[in-house]
Amino acid sequence: MKLKKTYHISFVILIVVTFANSFFGYSQEKKNFVVVLDAGHGGHDPGNRGNGYKEKEIALNVVLAVGKALETEGGFDIVYTRKTDEFIELHERGSIANKAGADLFVSIHCNSHRTQASGTETFVLGLHANDENFNVAKNENSVILLEDNYQANYDGFDPNSPESIIGLTLMQEEYLDQSLTLASFVQNRFKKALDRKSRGVKQAGFVVLHQTYMPSVLIELGFLTNKYEGKYLNSKKGQSEMSKSITTSIIDYKKSLEAIYKVVKPKEIEVTKEVVEINQVDGVASNSDVKYKVQIGAGTVDIELQSFNFNGLDQLSKIKIGELFKYYYGDTKDFKSIKELKEIAVGKGYDSSFIVAFKGDQPIPLNEALKTEGPSN
Repeated sequence: MKLKKTYHISFVILIVVTFANSFFGYSQEKKNFVVVLDAGHGGHDPGNRGNGYKEKEIALNVVLAVGKALETEGGFDIVYTRKTDEFIELHERGSIANKAGADLFVSIHCNSHRTQASGTETFVLGLHANDENFNVAKNENSVILLEDNYQANYDGFDPNSPESIIGLTLMQEEYLDQSLTLASFVQNRFKKALDRKSRGVKQAGFVVLHQTYMPSVLIELGFLTNKYEGKYLNSKKGQSEMSKSITTSIIDYKKSLEAIYKVVKPKEIEVTKEVVEINQVDGVASNSDVKYKVQIGAGTVDIELQSFNFNGLDQLSKIKIGELFKYYYGDTKDFKSIKELKEIAVGKGYDSSFIVAFKGDQPIPLNEALKTEGPSN
């Protein structure tokens, strides 16, 4: 058994009148919420041509309508990866979002299939759960083959290789929770407000999402290859309805952040002294006010917390935020232990699971929790 060392450290907490509250890139001190809108394809890359329609044109029309509506709404700054029929390389789309310091990245596309498949689906970055998800990502990622010097731009990434996808997920892991929240808002509104068939929220390895350092989603509006859905998406009515639905979802997402992570500013400066116990195991310190869990899934379905529903995992919990249920495995104040639990979750098939932090019952950014850790020896 390894010995646990306990340190008692006295320090002064200074509560200041003004401070910034940042949650994975979203700061309420910002004047506006920055959204980058990405119309898929463009220029010499038409996207899919199901039933003779052009994905690049439909995506651009919807993006421009969403941007105009958000600008009218107020409180948003809109950045476009393209506003005309031009070809923008995938790595440049992510770079545009990163340089803008965006709070959100939304990429718009249309789907295709060899059958009369139909329905909307919204993707976040993650390991493809099945061949179908991989094929959707492969189709969208293949645009890099149209770029000059693509091997240098993407460090040898092969859009046809499942192994290449695995490396994409790491950079976006910090933002997965928020990406899933927006994706659920989008899909719920498509289904409830527009009565569109929903294929759900999914995870797959999209290069354009990998390039961004903020919550990001890729929306497939529907299948141009479907006789009826293609006609709807190519119509002014269809594009107007879909853009309004996406706009409302983005507004609702922003409001959800403001409601959950609202800053309450004290009226005056207050200085207090506390004694905080810091536990250290094998050089990994943990603050007694912070606990860690492994998020193993999220979705709009309320699943009973039984081990047989979660591949044999126990120590289960869940919370509901809006329409989204988030499912967790484990509950510990020791960061070393939660890393071990994450490995167990991965071994049970939850390849996209990740560690989250809570202070009391409120989720906090993991990087904020780690900043509070005490000194380690």
